[in-house]
Amino acid sequence: MNWILKTIDKMKPTFSKGGKLGWLHSTFDAFETFAAVPSTTTSGRVHIKDAVDIKRVMIVVVMALMPAFFFGMWNTGDQHSLAFGLQWGFWMKVWYGFYRILPLILVSYIVGLGIEFAVAQVRGHEVNEGYLVTGFIIPLIMPVDIPLWVLALAVAFAVIFGKEIFGGTGMNIWNPALLARAFVFFAYPSTITGDSVWIGGLSKGVTNYAGSAHSVIDGFSGATPLAQVADGVAGAPDFLQMFIGNIPGSVGETSTIAILLGAVVLIWTGVASWKIMVSCVAGALAVGFLANGLAEPGTFAAYPAVNHLVMGGFAFGAVFMATDPVSSAQTETGKWIYGFLIGAMCVILRLFNPGYREGMMLAILLMNTMAPLIDWCVVRKNIRRREKRAVAK
Repeated sequence: MNWILKTIDKMKPTFSKGGKLGWLHSTFDAFETFAAVPSTTTSGRVHIKDAVDIKRVMIVVVMALMPAFFFGMWNTGDQHSLAFGLQWGFWMKVWYGFYRILPLILVSYIVGLGIEFAVAQVRGHEVNEGYLVTGFIIPLIMPVDIPLWVLALAVAFAVIFGKEIFGGTGMNIWNPALLARAFVFFAYPSTITGDSVWIGGLSKGVTNYAGSAHSVIDGFSGATPLAQVADGVAGAPDFLQMFIGNIPGSVGETSTIAILLGAVVLIWTGVASWKIMVSCVAGALAVGFLANGLAEPGTFAAYPAVNHLVMGGFAFGAVFMATDPVSSAQTETGKWIYGFLIGAMCVILRLFNPGYREGMMLAILLMNTMAPLIDWCVVRKNIRRREKRAVAK
């Protein structure tokens, strides 16, 4: 590590303001802070001294996403192997999933970081680490067959109109990753209907378990469990199968077990709010049980409320998207209200919006918009209560 730091120190004068490449100061600073912790420190009694910074928080979130990511790689290969009867082993399934997902990750980071670096250079600001997580989440919530040019447009839209136009990391109103998905949903709905999911076909040069080369159709789409249940199609996965996650779906959203492992990491490190997660579940169950009590047997509304927790993107959204510290409610009471409304709205959309059965994306974006109002109401209520208390004394 010492030789890396020495190399950086030698190069620093060239990229410092006034140096030959001083106009690339922001870019160099980003690579320097990525390679090593900055040496800048605070002093004086008014400063809060803590080992936590944005980079450490982002790395913790990425680590929490790893179980869902690795399971998603295996599941992508497993669904393909089952669909085509290829009898693949564990590692072949993982390799195929990696082969299909890697281009999405590369496009997400190249386009997103490219825009962030360009904006930082123009503004003369430091490059924040916020996109480290956003760039990793976007491929996990997209269809694996999404055209790369569509993904690039979605990432550009999310970064420019979801972050930079508001001032960058920490200033955004909506979750940027969800904005990317919403862009694809409204601009290119045929690529992300929410009712079907792509099961990949083999490309030329990819070999099967026995080692022989295949060149077959590019793939086909199968109904998601959520669509199967909503449309009354027989053979929908049961609760345990959806909880484990070996079902068709977006890369990171199928396995509730893997997502819960990430939730433990986020809660244990204090990075995400457990109150939002718990209240999301409570809101979904409240609406689900109410629908169960009022619904006619055999309808989608009569579907067990608890199953909504393991279907579609609910678990992933509740753990990784709703808890975004920037776009969520900030007050403690507000977090309970915010999460409850997300869970309730998600199930309401699933029950009454046949055009888009998933629901979680729109529910979170709507509550992102309402989060400042929720906090304002909570704060105003506290102020009025204290004013009454003061008058009474």
